[in-house]
Formats: sequence, C-alpha cells, structure tokens
Amino acid sequence: MKPIGKVLCATGVVAGIITFFWKDDFNPGGLDYLVLNHIGTNRFQEWTGDVEYTRWLMQVNFLSYVALATAALPTLEKNRGALVVVSSLTGRMPTPFTTSYSATKFALDGFFSSLRHELIMQKRDVSVTLCILGLIDTDSALEYTRGKVHISASPAPEAALAIVRGGAARAHEVFYPRWLQQLCRLWALFPSSGNHVLRTFYNYSSP
Repeated sequence: MKPIGKVLCATGVVAGIITFFWKDDFNPGGLDYLVLNHIGTNRFQEWTGDVEYTRWLMQVNFLSYVALATAALPTLEKNRGALVVVSSLTGRMPTPFTTSYSATKFALDGFFSSLRHELIMQKRDVSVTLCILGLIDTDSALEYTRGKVHISASPAPEAALAIVRGGAARAHEVFYPRWLQQLCRLWALFPSSGNHVLRTFYNYSSP
C-alpha cells in the first residue's frame, strides 16, 4: 500500500472553482491522490421534466469530475498516483426518485471505468478507484429521503474511511456498505425480481 502523500479532495463549491482555475502543479512533490466527492443538490423526487436541472446536475456531478481528473493526470502519472471517484449505488442500479442524479452517476462509472482500461493498456501507473456508496447519514441525505425510503443510513465517518482505504490500496472498486457488492451482483442476474423488491423500500405516497 502506497503511503498517503499530497491529497486534493475536491468537494462543493471548491471543486467548481478548481475546475476552471486549476494552475498549481503541486511542486515540489506533485500530487499523489485526487479525491472527487462533490455533488449538486439531488431533489429526490419523481421526474418533472426539468431538463435544465438535469443539464446543470450533469455539469456538476460528471463533467467537472472529468475536467479535474484530466487536469490532474500529468502530475498523478509522475507520482504514480491515484484517482478516487466517489459514486453511488444509483450509478449501478436505477432507483426511484433519482432520474437525473442516477444519470450522472452512471456517467461517472462509464467514463472512469473506461479510463482505467486505457491507463492500464498505456502502462500509465495511475490507479482509478470507483467508490459505490449507499445511503449515508449526512444531514442533506437524511433530509431529502425522509419519509420516502425505508433503508437505514450508514455512518459517514465509516464511509470516509472506506474511501481512504480503497484509494490507498489502489482498488478498482469500493462498496460501502460492503453488502452492496452482493446486491449489485444479484440485481445483474435477476433484474426484474430485483427491481420489484427494490420498489418495496420506497414510499410512493409521500408528497
């Protein structure tokens, strides 16, 4: 396991600023880890036809990740560094009330999993770790999902630790909670039955 060196964790408004004004090459020493973990507001509601919101969310949740990763790749390659991309279960399994959000997370999986292939084929020593998280007990997540979903939230500190460990170990994927990996495998084998069971965890009658 590579020791933790210089780490840039891009979150919130800071990530948006860095996307457009990245100038620092982090010398001396460069950058060892880039952790991408910022999201726009997820409304957690039925699709209302708001295409502009979806376009904005795609910019924040996907295109800014691509821009930041692209800017960081040269210095990460020099240091045999790591890209750590925080995604969601909704990027592996479509879930109710997350139409736009789910689209951005599927895009992350597609882009960075493809990029991982290319880096390996080109023998460029930059690892790409995709973190698939379930419902985490942050204030915003609990507020948006209250009364709409019957799933227990997992503790945020443990999720953060799983992300750090996965990135340091240069793992291809990290699932937190760990049982999400088995859930995704079962859903891939039995999507129809899996979707039926999944819908039972959501409260459609909530306003």
